Amino acid sequence: MPAPQIVKGTAPFGDHKTWFRVSGDLGCGRPPLVVLHGGPGSTHDYLLPLASLAAAGWPVVHYDQLGNGGSTRLPDRGADFWTVRLFREELDNLLRHLGVSDDYLLFGQSWGGMLAADHAADRPAGLRGLVIANAPASMPLWLREMAVLREQLPPEVQKTLLRHEAAGSTDTDEYFAAMRVFYDRHVCRVLPWPRDYLATFMEINDDPTVYHAMNGPNEFHVIGTLRDWSVEDRIPHIDVPTLLISGRYDEATPATVQPYFDHIPNVRWEIFEESSHMPHLEEPERFTSVLVDFLSELKEGARG
Repeated sequence: MPAPQIVKGTAPFGDHKTWFRVSGDLGCGRPPLVVLHGGPGSTHDYLLPLASLAAAGWPVVHYDQLGNGGSTRLPDRGADFWTVRLFREELDNLLRHLGVSDDYLLFGQSWGGMLAADHAADRPAGLRGLVIANAPASMPLWLREMAVLREQLPPEVQKTLLRHEAAGSTDTDEYFAAMRVFYDRHVCRVLPWPRDYLATFMEINDDPTVYHAMNGPNEFHVIGTLRDWSVEDRIPHIDVPTLLISGRYDEATPATVQPYFDHIPNVRWEIFEESSHMPHLEEPERFTSVLVDFLSELKEGARG
């Protein structure tokens, strides 16, 4: 079987451009899986393994959200520019540009999962299914659970983190080393870090404009504009079949995911027992199997 075709390009978005990558044929008759990466301020790289779904017959669309990766960089824009509305509009624009807004699926990971849920809550006519992976339903809930996970770190690590956060010196090597203890437990448990994840991590460090404005210096010290954002009041409006994915050691703890399970009418939840925040990298075979099964069920449901 020939390898699926790959097409890369950019979509005009106002005065800016959104970089995208399409694996497979958008005209094959199956809805494409549009992949929303995390961050905010991350890139598509760490989610590239999802492109393998194209070999199973589902086109896959990756893109870099504005401000990062191959999309327009805007390092001089302030925090007031980087809003949920901006990224919602960018997603809508990309769907129209690719001509798929009348028939598509969404996969959102971490922040991308919240963004995808917010989009789905508007009940767009073309949305056929939704995957929310490793995503909290609210940032206040996330922050509460971060405090719990931090308390489980070794005491000396906690002291180092707190000292540098109080001093505003979160860009030091000592802070990074302490931060890695948390990341290796709750973000990606595969060591050394996989190449795709490392590529995204380096991209964020190269231009942290969006990440710092909306999130903060790291996953567990959220002091940016998203710190009070929640989609809990929106998710009961989601009316498409939804798959929830999380890891047993995930920084998106069960408590942060529970509102999706409680309030989305047609939902199922898969917990990956050997994973943290990156099941697609930590348990790739099971991850692919779960995702293909879900997509196949959607296909059968559409026929019915």
